[in-house]
Amino acid sequence: MKRLLSLLMVLVLVTMNGVSLVSCSDGEEQSQEEKVSPSAGIDLSDKEKVVNVYNWGEYIAPGDDGGMDVLAEFEKTTGIKVNYTTFETNEELYNVLKNSNSSYDVIIPSDYMIARLQREGMLEKLDFNNIPNYKNIDERFRTGTYDETGEYTVPYTWGFVALVYNTKMIDGDELSGFADLWNPDYKNQVLMFNNSRDALAIAMQVCDPPIDPGKDSFTAEDIERATDKLVELKECGSLKRYVMDQVFTEMEGSQAGLATYYAGDIATMLDNNEDLDYIIPEEGSNLFVDALCIPTCCKHKKNAEIFIDFMCDPEVAAENANYIYYGTPNKAALELMDEEYTDFELVNPPAEYIDKCYAFTELDDKTYSLMQENFIKACTGKASPGSIWTVIAILSLIVAGTIVVLILNIRRGIKNRGRINKL
Repeated sequence: MKRLLSLLMVLVLVTMNGVSLVSCSDGEEQSQEEKVSPSAGIDLSDKEKVVNVYNWGEYIAPGDDGGMDVLAEFEKTTGIKVNYTTFETNEELYNVLKNSNSSYDVIIPSDYMIARLQREGMLEKLDFNNIPNYKNIDERFRTGTYDETGEYTVPYTWGFVALVYNTKMIDGDELSGFADLWNPDYKNQVLMFNNSRDALAIAMQVCDPPIDPGKDSFTAEDIERATDKLVELKECGSLKRYVMDQVFTEMEGSQAGLATYYAGDIATMLDNNEDLDYIIPEEGSNLFVDALCIPTCCKHKKNAEIFIDFMCDPEVAAENANYIYYGTPNKAALELMDEEYTDFELVNPPAEYIDKCYAFTELDDKTYSLMQENFIKACTGKASPGSIWTVIAILSLIVAGTIVVLILNIRRGIKNRGRINKL
């Protein structure tokens, strides 16, 4: 029953993607120019010394390693209190902003989600006069398909997807890339991303023939093929579960043998379990940028910009990057960091590998919803429509065969009753 209720809740969230309730946006029917922030003209920064930050889990230095506690340092330096909460996927972030009364001042989404939020009028333009440390951000990260004008974002980190494995459970010499996730010898050992974009992208790469996950658009057939590939992952027996931040407990606790995850987080796992190692998938990988943004539902915009500026301070950015082990776009911070960081392959992969990587693009609402719906099918082990028809055909043959057998048995029974009567 709980599993059914969970599935129904996910379906509701998927359906709600296209419905605007009380949220950061004012409706899909409005143009970009017509959309007005619910808090437009309202900035409580001077009255309320607070900033509400919504970030990924394990994505800011807490000071538990003897380094800087970034949030505590910000509060001490500015006198502004931080209310800090976390999300696990871009889709979770989107649903919270779109479909709830929650108000956040700073969010840190990934590139493709930034593009969507911007298109739907859910991001505020930044006042860079309040963010002087923006000068430290490398020019090559300041604009991209996610923010072509550079008015809405301050890049926070960049990275890519890799594989982490337990050397006591799996022989690293046998691993080469994402295709190894489908090895039935790794029974109940594999952890896969619990979000549609990352999971389906990996499946697309190992389809035969492969599908480019960095395309501007996907056909229904593309998505169905990738969905069927994820279903195969469950059917071959290698899949243990779909995870996000649970991957830390699973891998650091030696509870699973092989997992896909973000390279910076894998670096953290290696520090916490000496039996862990990594490989960079031979197929290439998703190269992503996460950025600091201000949603239109914010109520403390000036405080938000003070927070963003603080995160761009070279010393703060260096301490933060040293802890979370993602690539930093902050040039001044890189100058303060040692070779253990700058030369580490999981932080700065070789240029030739970056050339093999792809970036996610923003998808139209129909495609986005289709990916969400199909990912649910993959998680529940249900095949695509094409496969379903095959199953139906097989069941039909079984039913037809059963009917034929019943008819024959009835006819035999009638004949036998006649013989008995004659006797």
